[in-house]
Amino acid sequence: MANAAAKRIANQNEAAVRTLRLGMLVPTVISLILRFLFRRESLPPSKGSLAIYIVTFFPAFFLSNYLIKIGTTRRDPTTGMLISYGEDLYQPGVTEWCFDILYVTWACQIGSGLFGDWFWWLYMVIPLYAVFKLWVSVISPMFLGRSTKQAPDDINKPETTSKRQEKLRKRNERGDPRVRAQPARK
Repeated sequence: MANAAAKRIANQNEAAVRTLRLGMLVPTVISLILRFLFRRESLPPSKGSLAIYIVTFFPAFFLSNYLIKIGTTRRDPTTGMLISYGEDLYQPGVTEWCFDILYVTWACQIGSGLFGDWFWWLYMVIPLYAVFKLWVSVISPMFLGRSTKQAPDDINKPETTSKRQEKLRKRNERGDPRVRAQPARK
């Protein structure tokens, strides 16, 4: 069972690594093609365009290499057996945010090639989201405090139990010998 999960994660990681490797090249090529087809007046790109591209390329390059490094699977060269599947690249948290930054960067590259340099304003979503997460998780609770009071609806709500727990409780009430109540450990 665990081996099947490792193989699934390894396959997902290999696909994600292929996407990351293509993602560093394809958006740039698409942007240049779109500029050539629809916005020939923007060729060659201005110094400002190149500066924006370079400034956003380095974080994308760093994040892409980081994700490739942690997500690369290792296999035995002779047998092809899975040695390590790497870190799960589809886990929530930091890796998810790294992918979000990469996707926004790639969208800005393609959008700037099609619509113009003003499309790079979409990149502001990243720091705005960071400020939002900082406010929600750190600043707001620190200054406004967290409410420890329960809502009136929560007070009258009975505790939910699983079907198995309910079944065991009923067996215990009937005195079924298969179910023994054990004292809680302190």
